Amino acid sequence: MTTYRQQIRGVTHTFDGLVELMAKATPLRSGDELAGCAAASDAERAAAQWALAEVPLERFLQELLVPYETDEVTRLIIDSHDRVAYQAISHLTVGGLRDWLLAVAATDGAAAILRALAPGLTPEMVAAVSKIMRNQDLIAVARAVEVTAAFRTTVGLPGRLSTRLQPNHPTDNPRGIAAATLDGLLLGCGDAVIGINPATDSPHATSDLLHLLDDIRTRFDIPTQSCVLSHVTTTMDLIAEGAPVDLVFQSIAGTEGANSGFGVNISLLREANAAGRSLGRGTVGDNVMYLETGQGSALSAGAHLGTGGRAVDQQTLETRAYAVARDLQPLLVNTVVGFIGPEYLYDGRQIVRAGLEDHFCGKLLGLPMGVDVCYTNHAEADQDDMDNLLTLLGVAGAAFVIAVPGADDVMLGYQSLSFHDVLYVRRVLGLRPAPEFEAWLARLGMTDASGRVLPVDAAASPLRALTGA
Repeated sequence: MTTYRQQIRGVTHTFDGLVELMAKATPLRSGDELAGCAAASDAERAAAQWALAEVPLERFLQELLVPYETDEVTRLIIDSHDRVAYQAISHLTVGGLRDWLLAVAATDGAAAILRALAPGLTPEMVAAVSKIMRNQDLIAVARAVEVTAAFRTTVGLPGRLSTRLQPNHPTDNPRGIAAATLDGLLLGCGDAVIGINPATDSPHATSDLLHLLDDIRTRFDIPTQSCVLSHVTTTMDLIAEGAPVDLVFQSIAGTEGANSGFGVNISLLREANAAGRSLGRGTVGDNVMYLETGQGSALSAGAHLGTGGRAVDQQTLETRAYAVARDLQPLLVNTVVGFIGPEYLYDGRQIVRAGLEDHFCGKLLGLPMGVDVCYTNHAEADQDDMDNLLTLLGVAGAAFVIAVPGADDVMLGYQSLSFHDVLYVRRVLGLRPAPEFEAWLARLGMTDASGRVLPVDAAASPLRALTGA
């Protein structure tokens, strides 16, 4: 284990190994304070960032933060690392990678260069460079990356922002879900997925919801995909029974122990991916996995310890989850950035920073990355903070965001974005829905000549078309 040192104003700061250095270099967040691995002062954090900038990228292939022998996520990262793609940056330090990324992002050929680089990057390298980048750096580089995926719609195309329409209901009431779905569709949402968090994980209830969403989709010939966010094993059983499954959902994390807490491992996730693809329900692509992550999940499962039994910072563990996601070639990945609560991301400032980090890291690793822009009611955050993060993610080229009626999820009990928030960010930044969904909106007369979604009160024709009124 290497000892890292950095002197600031005559004080020498010492960091025992990469695990401690990475944690101390992380911008302040309450989860790392809870885990006991955060920097004790701004000076120590600055020293750690300075020292981290001078670490050669090759060190991350030699000094593993989570042991290879005891963690299958680490084994996946190391065994799947593309040394050929890595050669372009193998001579760089973490600071050198930051400068290289910013230089490439400013060129016309950035998208192709960064796409080719992705298999040569490990999550730890990407997490490290994000720790020494300003918000504008994270936005500038993420915007230059282009990652697309497709099922019935194509997400991640430049100049477009897709949405998950989330019509949750506290009792899974079909009328309530249908009403929320209609509300979102009339405001141009749902092109990434219409996805329900069920109130229970009952196979029967999940099947009923799958049939409800599929009936809505087929009745109105909507080019989108549906998903009921039950446990992957529930979905796999329903696939075997012939249920209309489009996307296979699962929450994932960055360590083997945390994934075990979710009741999954990499082998099971690969099996689920194959089962979903075997149905052949996609029309423009075969990306069938929908994966959710979130900073703090490993700590909340008590599965956050790395080499030497030391706590690994939550942002690095989050980025390691993207290695699992990348292996599955998903349609959608999103970090639920403020959902766990202020114990992990205390306030609006920490939530905004975490959202930009997660989006940057996921995209750079080659994922169609989205964000659930959200917070819990006991966090020191409000809807203005979410407006800020939504706008920044729109500039950064996020693949999709999540929207719920009135920005208030009455089943999960947290605050997210509303359908109107999506209208706002699309209009002010000139962003559009997925092309297949956009064409459907146009056919129903729900958009004006410029492609903008009409207000509901001006959309009498599409309202009649959808409701039969």
